[in-house]
Amino acid sequence: MKKTMILFLFSLLLCSIFPSIGHASSNPPKAKIILDGKEIELPSHAQVSIINNSVMIPIRVVAENLNFKVTWDQKIKRVKIQNDTDTLTLTVNKKEALINDIPSLLEVSPRNLNKTVVVPLRFVSENMGLAVKWDNKNKVVTLTSSIPVADSNGSEGETYEESVKQVNDMYFANNQLVVSLDGEVKPSISTLANPQRIVVDIPNATFSSSFSQSLNIGTIGKLDVSGYSSVSEVRYSLFSRDPEVVRIVIVADEEIPFEFQTEMESNTLVVDVTEADENNTAVPLPLPVPPVDNSGRKTVVIDPGHGGSDPGTIGITNTHEKDFTLALALKVEALLENETQINVVMTRDEDVYPTRTERVALANQLKADIFVSIHGNSVLASPQASGTESYYYQRSSSKDLAKVIHKHLVKALGFKDRGVKEGNYQVIRETTMAAALLEIGFLSNLAEEEALFTEAVQDKAAQAIVEGIKEYLGV
Repeated sequence: MKKTMILFLFSLLLCSIFPSIGHASSNPPKAKIILDGKEIELPSHAQVSIINNSVMIPIRVVAENLNFKVTWDQKIKRVKIQNDTDTLTLTVNKKEALINDIPSLLEVSPRNLNKTVVVPLRFVSENMGLAVKWDNKNKVVTLTSSIPVADSNGSEGETYEESVKQVNDMYFANNQLVVSLDGEVKPSISTLANPQRIVVDIPNATFSSSFSQSLNIGTIGKLDVSGYSSVSEVRYSLFSRDPEVVRIVIVADEEIPFEFQTEMESNTLVVDVTEADENNTAVPLPLPVPPVDNSGRKTVVIDPGHGGSDPGTIGITNTHEKDFTLALALKVEALLENETQINVVMTRDEDVYPTRTERVALANQLKADIFVSIHGNSVLASPQASGTESYYYQRSSSKDLAKVIHKHLVKALGFKDRGVKEGNYQVIRETTMAAALLEIGFLSNLAEEEALFTEAVQDKAAQAIVEGIKEYLGV
């Protein structure tokens, strides 16, 4: 009896020291987070918690897997979570959060547990465009980043069954977002406020292996928008993987209303962005329009890109595109004035900014034979990019003009031949005559920028443009 009692007491002692022995089945399962069907591997110090009946998740681990940007201010214990369209700001031990700077109340304040900030699952998920589910029995958090894709009229739920399209290139120039793909797409476009944004969702699309812009490991990147007064940022990402959706967000620098129009031609999506006219009234054209030349001479309109309040792109040593285009265009004008069979007209001959609409109207009212727009290229994120490329829009006459001028430019300058391409730019799209847009070289390339601002290279480029114009006109 005494021996039995001793064994009983000893077993009680073991249980008090090692309470898990004999009761392993009573331990709750370790919580999991499943994101788009895959389990997120959580470090030992970052676990799912339940506080006041609210499921709390370690935000940094989850955000990194969602390709969200998370910033932590240690001094004030504040975490900021950003995706392509929204920003959430939460402060440890404070119930008031900010959604795009608009206050919102949380049921449970964020906490700092084991040196990891945990935040309410449902609040963060539902405000970052995620579907969320909590399986209390098995302790599983399920997050789904896929969302219904709206069609071009804004209705939800429509999906497209065609094959996934590849985004090959993307850039922002002349206040136009240009996206080159390997097929036609049906984008969904919406606007958001605070700050003003245009959100372009391209359903059933992803980035190709040859995508020319930079992508980090989270398939997120930004375009170069230096030199544009109304646009502060253009960012892009693979917003969803199932179904695949490429999202592009255009952000205004100030609180100004946007207007935009989209076109899809030759597998190229163009979003033309302009500042809205709040009064919606017609603005008279400030450009003086000379009379139509009835002498039998050919009328050539030379358009130095940008100007005035629009510097165009900024070069790698802080040069302005508008200065280069004007200098070159004036040289072209001087050469053309020596041609007795040509009447030359400039859209600007000083540092002013005619709008693209005004430039188009001038050429069309003159019934010009040729329109040539001069530009400098730039990809600040890729300073090694170089060369000359020329653009036309649809018309065979425009293609012929672009090809012949491009031929002379490449021969004269010796820059890399980037080819003649179709581009959906307003000044060559809405003009009614043969029209070409010339990207002479890259101001973001140190060697080409230096060359383009020399008299010698500008003289060569001007002579090449004139020779191309004369060959096209047969004069």
